[in-house]
Amino acid sequence: MREITLSKAVNEAIAEEMRRDPSVFLMGEDVAEAGTPFKVLSGLVEEFGTGRVIDTPISEPGFVGMAVGAAMTGARPVVDLMFGDFIFLVMDQLCNQAAKQHYMSGGKLKVPMVLRTNMGATRRSAAQHSQSLHALVAHIPGLKVAMPSSAYEAKGLMKTAIRDNNPVVIFEDKLMYNDKAPVPEEELLIPFGKANVRREGRDITLIGTSSMVQVAEKAAEMLAAEGISAEVIDPRTIVPLDEATILQSVRKTGRAIVIDEGHQSYGITGEIASRIMEKAFYHLDGPVLRMGAMDVPVPFSPALEDLTVPTPGGVVENARRLMRGEMFDAA
Repeated sequence: MREITLSKAVNEAIAEEMRRDPSVFLMGEDVAEAGTPFKVLSGLVEEFGTGRVIDTPISEPGFVGMAVGAAMTGARPVVDLMFGDFIFLVMDQLCNQAAKQHYMSGGKLKVPMVLRTNMGATRRSAAQHSQSLHALVAHIPGLKVAMPSSAYEAKGLMKTAIRDNNPVVIFEDKLMYNDKAPVPEEELLIPFGKANVRREGRDITLIGTSSMVQVAEKAAEMLAAEGISAEVIDPRTIVPLDEATILQSVRKTGRAIVIDEGHQSYGITGEIASRIMEKAFYHLDGPVLRMGAMDVPVPFSPALEDLTVPTPGGVVENARRLMRGEMFDAA
């Protein structure tokens, strides 16, 4: 199996689906000539032309609204939102229109649209270009939300998303575009709502999303050196969420830490932790811990920015405390 970057995996997935289905097209700011600022989509306009790889004006509400209309009338648009922070600009089109059309039409209308965007701090892009806002759209019924953790997941989830008849939002961590992973050349589809157990363990469960899967895996390696066996789970999609795999793991290990790069308050960590507490409480040997980004705007200062997101060392320290049965401060 060849190794390719996450960027190449996304590019391949979209190209394969555009070849397979002529109703699939791509639109967004700088997607054609520039291939996006991260060069993820480079080369697609040469193969498919400007009729299917469309550079839009700088008007996120406008072109996402156009995509919703196109999806409702038979097309399958893939919309590129340059930065995940810009999702605030398209909340009505995405959450009030795309998410609700199937329900409000009594099932007569569907919106098979993919909104691909990015997330993640520690790139020195400051407070308005470094946020991880997946919890916002995960809160809205009617939207599916995928969070690839490697090139393998990026390709399989993107292809599944394009074929889905519901609106899907995919968040890619912008620091992972050059990360390589084994990806098969043959067809790759990853079903939504099916988590991946990245590492098996018996003492504690580490549940990570997107790049936090890598943080969890590094922490698991460090814990293994101390004789602590950590199981690492990648949910892949947070909507739908594979509760069964998570609960099965926690019932086995008796301990859990949920790690996510979104702000900790009112976020994904709280949702997953509460489901564990509700459905696996009597299997727990300690509290379910949450590790998210600090509840502050992302600083531009590198020294400060690096402090705002979970680290392998922080996960290890919390895991040690759970294993020792220490009490955690109420504050």
